[in-house]
Amino acid sequence: MESIVMLSGNVKYTITLDPSVWIFDDRRQDLHTYFHEQQEEKDTLEEYTKEVSKHWDREIIEGAVVPPTLKTEKKYLKEELLTGTFCIPFKPFLTNAEVSENAKNLVIETVDGMVTIPLTVAEKMVLGFSKDGKPLREDGPIHCYYGDGSNYENPIKNVVSFKIE
Repeated sequence: MESIVMLSGNVKYTITLDPSVWIFDDRRQDLHTYFHEQQEEKDTLEEYTKEVSKHWDREIIEGAVVPPTLKTEKKYLKEELLTGTFCIPFKPFLTNAEVSENAKNLVIETVDGMVTIPLTVAEKMVLGFSKDGKPLREDGPIHCYYGDGSNYENPIKNVVSFKIE
């Protein structure tokens, strides 16, 4: 099974998606909690500014010494990555591909056939790429979940490619 998935069609740039590296992506989210938590758009500049401010405040108060809690946080993060089930939003990939204004649908090609969905639904979609810390080898490399979680129990599996029409 090929783990590379192409996003092509009515786009300015054809994008190659490699789910095997998404585990290192900061946009990854826990799939088990994704549909249960309130999703909100994040302002990355504002988030970065707050994080830098928090770090600056900590250095002023505590000095440049690494607090002992950071070691346990790293251990927890490693444990989470080795056992977690993760997804990533699909919208950034559509943005990078620069979808044409006249495009209407996303065609998901699977081993079993084609699934066509409107682009408005595709923009809210998330792509599952890991289950219990392992890549989706048997019915992957990607599982497609609608943004509202309506197909959480039965996602679109065995994805071969995405095509914008």
